[in-house]
Amino acid sequence: MSSIYNEAAEWITDNWSGTDDLAWRNRIVDAGYGVPSWAPENFGRGYTRDQAREVLRAFDDAGVPGGARDVAPFSEVSWLLLPGAALTDYGTAEQKERLLRPMITREWDLGCLLYSEPGAGSDLASIQTTAELSGDGENYILNGQKVWTTNGHRATFAILIARTNWDVPKHAGISLFIVPMQQDGVEVVPVRQMTGDSEFNEVFLTDAVVPAANLIGGEGNGWKVLQSALGAERRGMGEMAQVGRDTVESGENGSPASSPLFTRSDDLVEAARAADRLDDPVIVDEIMKIHTWRLTNDWTQARAKMENRSRGASPLASLGKLANSRILHGASDLEYRLLGTRGLQYDKEGDPDAYRTSYDMMMGFFNSVGGGTDQIQRNIISERVLGLPRGAQPDKGVPFRDVRKAVNRSLSGEK
Repeated sequence: MSSIYNEAAEWITDNWSGTDDLAWRNRIVDAGYGVPSWAPENFGRGYTRDQAREVLRAFDDAGVPGGARDVAPFSEVSWLLLPGAALTDYGTAEQKERLLRPMITREWDLGCLLYSEPGAGSDLASIQTTAELSGDGENYILNGQKVWTTNGHRATFAILIARTNWDVPKHAGISLFIVPMQQDGVEVVPVRQMTGDSEFNEVFLTDAVVPAANLIGGEGNGWKVLQSALGAERRGMGEMAQVGRDTVESGENGSPASSPLFTRSDDLVEAARAADRLDDPVIVDEIMKIHTWRLTNDWTQARAKMENRSRGASPLASLGKLANSRILHGASDLEYRLLGTRGLQYDKEGDPDAYRTSYDMMMGFFNSVGGGTDQIQRNIISERVLGLPRGAQPDKGVPFRDVRKAVNRSLSGEK
């Protein structure tokens, strides 16, 4: 056993009371074992991710909850890692203690992302939700509409971006807040998905209130702060293609949490064997192609992690996010083909394998949109990784309230 493992195991033996309560989780945070790969000033121990996994193993072996949540499966802790990235990079010491600690301890047990709007999806910087400072300077008043909000109906808090200034270019007028969701000014309306779930939501903000103390990074710096959260999301989604299948069920209809994101290459081999297609060279070629994509993504993710440690958020995370989409669609398409006509069923009880495969294929389209569309990732890669020139930007340098006029002039050929 490593010294990291032994030290963590000894600490658990000395401190575990047998009760998973808030006092216990705060004790873990104080010891730096809640998120050990984070810096000490961010409630961590400054470990590498491999060392943090040793801590996670020590907690798992002891059967004790709450340790090393920074290296738990991304699908379980994304709601912590995204605001965590924003707060560790841009939050004050007071904000970290007041906002980040309860996220790590799960006193605030679930978060959501209030980013996209009906008129601002791929062009996210065009958001029109407003945040106006109250007369006493104590709060911001929020008004607007957000959409595609996963877990909005269950969330305790949200990362929200809103417009605080209409008289500067669109990116410069955005601010980022941590917003309490359980208040009268927040209305959450579920969106029915083609899978039958309703995990996405519309969120209507009508004079909702957020303390001015929950503004992260200062007014007008929200776009910069957001990049930390988006980078964490894209890295996490890229890493998901590297792990095995998660068999836990989630979703309101008992829908599977597993997806081809979690399907290893040997799972595809077993699916081909079950369909008596393992001697089909076309199928074998498809399996090898997906396996090659996964290996390439593993190497890219390793590069992104090194760049992230040395230079901050890496645009290579977009490669991981894009690779994730390709692996997801490729694996689900192959599994669907192997099922044949069984794949037409959507009956969880009658044919659970066919149900899961159909569910996976439908959810694949979410992955190509959520966290930034595949098309946006390609733009980021072309500009920030390959150094290619940007496309036309008729709204560049234009105050946001005048953007519509500027775009119309550009479309009409006016100077």
